[in-house]
Formats: sequence, structure tokens, C-alpha cells
Amino acid sequence: MPGRKLLRLPATGSNTRQRQWRCRVFALLVMFFCTPLSFGADDAAEYQQKLKELKATIEKLKHELDDVKGEKGKLQKQLEKSESDIGELENKVDSLNREIDQQDQELQSLQQQQQELQQQRQAQQQQIATQVQSAYRAGPQGPLKMLLNQESPERITRLNKYHDYLLSARSDKLASYRATLDKLNAIEPDIIATRDGLKRRKDELAQQRQRLQSEQRERSATLKKLEAVIANKDAELASERQNSQRLNALLAEMTATLGSANPSNIRFSRLQGKLPWPTEGKLRHSFGSRRVGDQLRWEGMVIEAPSGAPVQAVHSGHVIFADYLRGHGLLVIIDHGEGFMSLYGHNQSLLKQLGDYVDAGEAIARVGNSGGQNYSGLYFEIRHRGQPTNPNKWLARA
Repeated sequence: MPGRKLLRLPATGSNTRQRQWRCRVFALLVMFFCTPLSFGADDAAEYQQKLKELKATIEKLKHELDDVKGEKGKLQKQLEKSESDIGELENKVDSLNREIDQQDQELQSLQQQQQELQQQRQAQQQQIATQVQSAYRAGPQGPLKMLLNQESPERITRLNKYHDYLLSARSDKLASYRATLDKLNAIEPDIIATRDGLKRRKDELAQQRQRLQSEQRERSATLKKLEAVIANKDAELASERQNSQRLNALLAEMTATLGSANPSNIRFSRLQGKLPWPTEGKLRHSFGSRRVGDQLRWEGMVIEAPSGAPVQAVHSGHVIFADYLRGHGLLVIIDHGEGFMSLYGHNQSLLKQLGDYVDAGEAIARVGNSGGQNYSGLYFEIRHRGQPTNPNKWLARA
């Protein structure tokens, strides 16, 4: 809520080490996002190296923030792995479906060509047969026979030209017929190869779907065990507070270093009440409503939506986080400049990576239930300089 101080991680002996990692993360973020987009080959290599270091440093920080003990911690790690695997498998299934659709279209096109060539061959066969029958009925009309029949020179010349024309036409028909046969012979192996490739893709898709179902069953089993560990409201409250602390720890320093960036020509601050909704669905939890008892409230909104539905960026900006964060599942964070960020959590799969630039309305993820949710929906936040703000004030009226 506005004015609320950022939650900090509990004081531990590793706080100094965590602060060092955070400083490295956000120093790299500054270098990354403040680098001009037009550069030469040497700058491009340096850019790629900075991006590589940034990914590695954020991964180390994330591991430190997730370092918890006991059965709950182990179950949460199992849940994270299962949900991350599900996200990757969903992307593979989508990719295979696109390949199957493309190969199916190619097969239909080849079969259509084959059918047209077969019809063309039948028509050519009929034409050749008609010409042969006509020639047979006319009988041999050679020059010698015409002279013996005492034909006039003019008639002989005319008949010779007609005879030559028929021979030429017959030769052309035969050549076209042979060309059609060659095309038919050439297209048959293409049809067989495309059909075999389509079968392999469908077999691979079936295997990936089996793996996906297995991962989903494993996720459900892990989630039940985790829910048994968090059996009472006090434990649930402590868990939600830890999740909030992890997110705030990740965002605390970003606001100071990235607040001056303005990746879009349209300023975010001028779009209050005009932003598109990140996904279509039913509002399940609104900003500021009670989350666990009276002690914790929602700092964003939850939009209940079908699993796999597209999640779109509400405004253009740079992706500064695209990974799994405990309690929030597969999470995307976009920096919009002026200290504004938008957060999209509990996704099924991610479509963007750290450092990507996205436009308003561009698909960045798919709706899911990662992070241990028992329903499918999107968790959405808007923050300004680290403080949660009410998304309803920014989104256009539905």
C-alpha cells in the first residue's frame, strides 16, 4: 500500500554477503540499461559479456534468498523445480504443435499438387489417344501416296503442312506427358518424407505430453505435502511474509538505480487509467484486500484466468527479471522508466528473457499456477520507486 515501508530480510550473519551480491546485481543493471543501443562489434561483445555476468549474479542472489532450512524448504525447492520444468515443457509442446501444423500444411500442399498432376496426366492421355485415333482413321498420307493419287500440287502442299502440324502437336503432347510423369515421380518421395516427419513430430509431441502430465502429477503431490507443512494460519502468515520479503529484497535496490531510465517515448506517469489489462479474466483479489487474516494485505491484484492464456505487457520497457522466485513462481518484472515497474507472477511459462525489450501489448508469459497456487491466475503489481501502487488506478476500465 502507498507509504508502506519495504519489508527487509531478517537480520542474519549473511546479510553483509547478500548486500554485496545485491550491489553487484544492480551495478550491472545500471551498466546494462544505460548502454546506448547503437554500438559496434567490440561494444556488442562487451554488451553480451555484461549480460552474461548479470544473469550469473542474479542467479547467485536468488539462491541466497531461497536458502531456507527444514522440510518446508526442501518441498519448496521441489515445487520450484517441478513448476520450472512444466514451464519449459509447455513451451516445447507449443513449439511442436506449430511444427506439426506447418508440416501438415506442407503435406496438404504436396497432396494437392499430386492430385492436380494426376488430373493433368489423365487429360494428356486422353488427348494423345484422340490424336492417335484421328491419325489411324485418316490413314497414311505420305508424299508418295499423294503423288500416286495424282493430287494437285496445292493440295499436296496443304496436306503436307497439316501432316507436319499434327506430328508437331503430337510430339508436344508426348513431351508434356513425360514432364508430368517426371513431376509425379519427383513429388512422391517428398510426400513420403513429409508424412514420415509429421509422424515423428506427433510421436515426440505425445512423449512430451506424457512428461508434462508426469511433472504436473509430481507438482500436485509436492503441493499437498507443502500444504500439510503449512497447516495453520500462523505458519501461512509467516510463509507469505517470507515471500513478500524475497520480492522486496529483489526490488529494493532496483528502484534507486533504474528510476531515471525511460525506455519508451510515452511516459508511464501520463498513462493513469489508460493501461491495457495484462490478461482477460475475473478479479479474484484486489489491491489492499485482506490476504491472511488482518495482518497481511494484497500489494497487487490477482486475475483468475484460464491456464495458458496470454499475459501481455501493460507498457513498453526492459525485462529486468524473468525467472522463478519462491512464492511468486515464474515471474516477469518490466522496468518502464521514471521508477515504475510492473510485475507478473504465477505464470505457467515465460516467453521473454532478461534484457529483452517489449512493447505494450506484447505477450511475455502464459497464465498458470506456479508458486504453489491451487488455481490458475495472474498476480499483477505496479510499483513506483519500490512502493506498491493500486493497479486499478492505472488500468483502463474493463
